[in-house]
Amino acid sequence: MASSERIFVQAISRYGARRGIDVDVRADGWLIAMRRGEMRRFAFGYDIGLNSAIAHRLANDKSATAEVLALQRVPCIPHHLFLNPKLGSNVVDATWREAMLGLLHDNPQGVVVKPNEGTSGRSVFRVTTETELDHAAGEVFSMSTGLVVSPYVEIEDEVRVILLDDEPRIVYSKQRGSDWRHNLDAGAKPVLLEDGEVRAACVKLAIDAADAIGIAFASIDVVRVDGEWRVLEINSGVMMEALGKLHPELVQATYDAALDRVFGEEH
Repeated sequence: MASSERIFVQAISRYGARRGIDVDVRADGWLIAMRRGEMRRFAFGYDIGLNSAIAHRLANDKSATAEVLALQRVPCIPHHLFLNPKLGSNVVDATWREAMLGLLHDNPQGVVVKPNEGTSGRSVFRVTTETELDHAAGEVFSMSTGLVVSPYVEIEDEVRVILLDDEPRIVYSKQRGSDWRHNLDAGAKPVLLEDGEVRAACVKLAIDAADAIGIAFASIDVVRVDGEWRVLEINSGVMMEALGKLHPELVQATYDAALDRVFGEEH
């Protein structure tokens, strides 16, 4: 395997080799065809196909996730949706900028602007002024059909829970580096959580969130703000690249368990 190949691709290839499953890697690893006899399955991006179409779409839409969680009374960070004005006046309300400025006014500590869809903390801006807001919106709208605005909060801790059928397979905290974000791509370090009160609270909240949108396999980010845990976002594609460099056996076992479900294996 090429050293530059994603851990996700390597994990599926290893699984296939052990289970007698043909694995055909296409599009530089972003599309993977898996076949055993007449059974054919696909992985796309970081999605192995366990989740329903609607659960996948909800999880990939930060605004929709926040709306559903709020409906189910699951504590979460609000994400207010703004569609790209280039979509036209029939789609986008003419007062979108005034509404965005209203959120900034209501949150004097600042707001966070980011794409409504996407991962890894790219194109994420902390905004405290009108000029910064206009710049951030312009940057995000240049590459996205929608953005979300969230109140900026001081995150005391961030934990990721990887669930498979409501079972916590991996739970780790993100130890922030020099950046204000907790994204692993921004230098945060994953540290496995031992059993205890914090881990139990995070797992319970993650399960509540997964049940709210009906998702089977997901990584769920929860954050502690003012001593209370809230859901930040849900990811339908389970990416464990950084963790896989530190705990390869644990990551492989997690993907193996999920792929067993894909191929109907019973344990």
